[in-house]
Amino acid sequence: MGVNLSPITEATEIELSDLRGKSVAIDAYNTIFQFLSIIRQPDGKPLQDSQGRVTSHLSGILYRTANLIEAGIEPSFVFDGKPNEMKAGTIEERIARREKAMVEYQQALEEGDLKKAFSKAQQTSRMTPDILETSKELLTLLGIPVVQAPSDGEAQGAYMCMKGDVYASASQDYDSILFGAPLLVRNLTISGRRKVPGKSVYKDVKTEVVDSAKMLEDLGITREQLVDVCIMIGTDFNAGVPGIGPKKGLKLIQKHGDLATVMAKTDIDIPEYEDVRAIFLNGPRSDDYSVKQGKADPEGVLELMTDHGFSADRVTTVLNKIEAARKAESNRRKQRSLDQWF
Repeated sequence: MGVNLSPITEATEIELSDLRGKSVAIDAYNTIFQFLSIIRQPDGKPLQDSQGRVTSHLSGILYRTANLIEAGIEPSFVFDGKPNEMKAGTIEERIARREKAMVEYQQALEEGDLKKAFSKAQQTSRMTPDILETSKELLTLLGIPVVQAPSDGEAQGAYMCMKGDVYASASQDYDSILFGAPLLVRNLTISGRRKVPGKSVYKDVKTEVVDSAKMLEDLGITREQLVDVCIMIGTDFNAGVPGIGPKKGLKLIQKHGDLATVMAKTDIDIPEYEDVRAIFLNGPRSDDYSVKQGKADPEGVLELMTDHGFSADRVTTVLNKIEAARKAESNRRKQRSLDQWF
């Protein structure tokens, strides 16, 4: 889920074309859950093949990745590793929420309320070993780099961005900023018209970028201070303080300087705050990765997708678009390189 910093953050809307020629580290789990949530049948059931295997993630990865490549973007997908022990409470909460939603989904189906059923079904998505394995397999067959994080994928993506190996880190969550990403791209894989959860309302979702340095300058705080703000709000690693949201937390840090001083001068008490801060500022990262785009295996992609019930013609059409886009981007770069000589 991450921390919602939208009340104190101003993002800049961009077009995919603005990222042409840029490499982006994508939070894989975050993105795959989006596909599992959004790509569903009218009654809320995920896409499935004849064997009952979920295929929503494969559809999302193939078609949305094709869109990114057509836009000249070089994506890398960063997968979570072992979760930090302090995330156990969040994981348990998510499981409980998913189980509750499943019960409500079944009730809505029995009542014939398909709108409610669809809404509840979106909250039941889970990452199974098969979904994880086939996601990595498809990405590899498409020539997309797959990066394995030692722990949080967002932390790894932020690290890759800090090193300059990618232009930006892409996720729906603002945690990437806490982990140190200089640039955060949101809505990269879900831009377009989307339904507002729980409401019969649709809104336009635009791709946007948050410049961390500008954001912190506008707020008048450092990254370390922003982490302290979020610890008071509550993160995936701690519950936070009831009644404190982004604006109130920001005011407290702006006034007192850091969380230790806030606790000394108020009745706020977060015993584990130093451990949470360490996760964001000094958590595990890895240098064992590559963001070099690989060669696609069209026959392998076709075999995987048709084995999961996808139309061979439609998959071939997408693969042809990807190949054409890569050739066009390669020619564009060669021409740009030649132009520099004249």
